[in-house]
Amino acid sequence: MTGSRTLRNATLADGSRVDVSVADGRISGISPASSGAAGADLDLGGALLLPALVNGHAHLDKTLVGSGWQPHRPGTTVRERVAAEHTLRGEVGVPVVERARALAEQMISFGTGTARTHVDIDPEVGLAGLEAVLEVREALRDRLRIEIVAFPQSGITTSPGTEKLLDEALAAGADVVGGLDPDGFDGDAEAHLDVVFGLAARHGAGVDIHLHDLGASAVRQYELIAARTRAEGLGGKVNVSHAYGLGSIPLQEARRIGGLFAEAGVSVLTNGPAGPMPPVLALREEGATVLAGSDNIRDAWWPYGDGDMLAIARQVAYQSGFRTDETLTVALDLVTDAAARALGLEAYGIVVGAPADLLVLDVPTPAAAIAASPTSRTVLHAGEVVATRLETVEVSPACP
Repeated sequence: MTGSRTLRNATLADGSRVDVSVADGRISGISPASSGAAGADLDLGGALLLPALVNGHAHLDKTLVGSGWQPHRPGTTVRERVAAEHTLRGEVGVPVVERARALAEQMISFGTGTARTHVDIDPEVGLAGLEAVLEVREALRDRLRIEIVAFPQSGITTSPGTEKLLDEALAAGADVVGGLDPDGFDGDAEAHLDVVFGLAARHGAGVDIHLHDLGASAVRQYELIAARTRAEGLGGKVNVSHAYGLGSIPLQEARRIGGLFAEAGVSVLTNGPAGPMPPVLALREEGATVLAGSDNIRDAWWPYGDGDMLAIARQVAYQSGFRTDETLTVALDLVTDAAARALGLEAYGIVVGAPADLLVLDVPTPAAAIAASPTSRTVLHAGEVVATRLETVEVSPACP
């Protein structure tokens, strides 16, 4: 954006009514609301203004959105689901780039401004998925910021050739190196983490590890990840996704791990429904950063979802027993400020100098944004309106 505009009569999360000025794609000023609007001004009429939502964990390359309805294929273990997914890859006729773009555009329409997507890297698919998502990232760069994780869905030490492919993926444009159940899938946590953290150090990349394991095995891996993060000086650049194990152990033990993560600079991501929930409030009380993401959306792993991060935050809130305005606002934080912090986004929020990636909602408060399911949304990216959702409902009068 090269021009300027003012968003007038916006209600911020703290209830204040303001005008927000935008110039060259960034917020250039915030002042008390004034009357009148002219030129390029946009009068929000008191609607709630939030920073654009952040999806901390997606899988654009896996989605079946845009390919018609595909019946779910059950799998009991991670390994069984990986095998089912490999089979499905050869049966879907719509190219990855088309499906990934269709889902990314849905995310935009719901108000997501930044998404971290994990892209499968393995000897079977090679870098094809990465190339497709890189194409989508470039095509949508004026509407969505996409961060890419090179993800070893089929393992590393048990999948010869994957380490080299991960190295190539990071050189080709991936931003973060991923991992998958170092102990439960690969069977050798130390060797798996050697590869992941070694690649991160070599490329100056972050780390994001899927960790589904439970109980004592999970605790041991959390401790190893925290130790590696400290040793490599990667605080603030390491995330553990899902962390179901934190919901499978006594609360005091989960608090202890939360403290370790806070000290080391390891964040925790939850998408809510697929396993034991990490204790969100307890981890935050220990200083750990907790965020949320959509995870799989209509793919071989999961038949649900549409890309709405407010719905994901609502699911986490529901499973966590959040009911007060205070705790519902925590749920919103998981897909806004906390997620931005975990992903290392620059100058995020409604502050002068931040990118003008914004979301306008027809609800009065942040708590209502989670609990009340907004029906109308206006989405801005770098100050430009990139999506509008306007829902009207008419109920027919009763028959006489």
